Amino acid sequence: MVQLEGVGRRIIAAIKNQIHSGAYQPGDRLPSSRTFAAEWGASRTTVTAAYGQLIAEGYLVTRAGARPVVAQGLVTEPKLTLAPKAAARHLSGFAQRLLSLPPATPPQAVKVADFRYGDLAGDDFPVLAWRRALNAVNLRRSARLRYGDPQGASDLRSALQGYLWRARGISCSPDDIVVVNGSQQGLDLCARLLLDPGDAFLIENPGYVLARHAFAAAGGVAVPVPVDAEGICTDELPSGRLVYVTPSHQFPLGGVLSASRRRALLAWATASGACIVEDDYDGEYRHDISPIPPLQTLDPQAVIYVGTFSKTLSPTLRLGYLVLPAGLAGMFNEAKRLTDRHTPLLEQEALADLLVSGAYERHVRSIRRKNAERRAVLLQALSGECGPAVSIEGAETGLHIVIWINGVDASREGEIVEAARSVGLGLYPVSSLYDPKISKPGTAGFVIGYAALDTDMIRRGVSMLATVLNPA
Repeated sequence: MVQLEGVGRRIIAAIKNQIHSGAYQPGDRLPSSRTFAAEWGASRTTVTAAYGQLIAEGYLVTRAGARPVVAQGLVTEPKLTLAPKAAARHLSGFAQRLLSLPPATPPQAVKVADFRYGDLAGDDFPVLAWRRALNAVNLRRSARLRYGDPQGASDLRSALQGYLWRARGISCSPDDIVVVNGSQQGLDLCARLLLDPGDAFLIENPGYVLARHAFAAAGGVAVPVPVDAEGICTDELPSGRLVYVTPSHQFPLGGVLSASRRRALLAWATASGACIVEDDYDGEYRHDISPIPPLQTLDPQAVIYVGTFSKTLSPTLRLGYLVLPAGLAGMFNEAKRLTDRHTPLLEQEALADLLVSGAYERHVRSIRRKNAERRAVLLQALSGECGPAVSIEGAETGLHIVIWINGVDASREGEIVEAARSVGLGLYPVSSLYDPKISKPGTAGFVIGYAALDTDMIRRGVSMLATVLNPA
């Protein structure tokens, strides 16, 4: 029998401490003796002997050919409450503002149909084209792996310049583009570089919550501006350092900013010296006519254009970009360098290949057709199953709609969400997207995303929704 001394006793003590502290729970597998020996710099014989001792004491159980697991019935020791230190840790104003923001709602498991907006169908991802692009990039990798340009890979920015001209009518230089980790990082950079604490920012109400949070975390003071069927209301806009808008498809209500309001918003920005942050989050999706041209095309010097591939490729890739007015790219470039050096280069180069080869635009045309079919099925199902019980808003563009439950007070949204979840249906209230300091609509409403569902799931989900709204 191996005599346990020195490192063997320390291994036993360490594993017991991990079990008592709750780091290892009953039923958890321990590392193999080979792995543990490598981590501790001990021999496998010593680790095996330590495991044997713990098995003998009842801490571990094992069977032939399997790694030992923590025995059942072992309870963790209560943690001692330490006395508070004399001085609390200092937190910056930024940290304190972050702590004051409402916490994110964790995703819920839904069995039948989840109408969560922002998600895409995994089967829609262009797996073969993406794999070919990644393989091509890997084969031509350079001999030295080094940090890249914080502004983004030059191949991708050049490809983006051409794509934006063809698809969105934007005329820019590759030097005006900064590649970011999704549009959210772009919004965060705008907040940090354009707002000082106490500065007012205008934002649509209802609107994109994470944009409001990014600007508020930087110290900005939100000035909610109402929206209607023509987008943000531009009559008597208050002063502010910037305004955040979604003119091609107002989030979440779906209105398209009218031509007169576009001119009014640009005039306001010119007169006040403010910047317009245009989030074109799903501008590729227009179901009846061609996509609406961005606001940026009317005045490139007044607008920061925020684009993303999260609604066409995948939100998991974290690929987005900013098109900046002349003179701002250098500042954003340095801020990006300090934030994370650069967006992952492999994905940037693969995306550049997709854009140059035309594979990306073929993919967009394909998923535009698929999502138009999903939208048609959703609208038909809502009409057939719910009829006059619901009113539909924002169906002409994008990847979601808003439904209002006629005659049902907004106070019942939570009740409806829970009833839907009990039958396997995911619903998301529109009221959560309103500024908490402003009165919310009196009618219950829900944002219905459909891009992640197949047509059968949409039909089943709407049928269940009708049952929830009109129980027998």
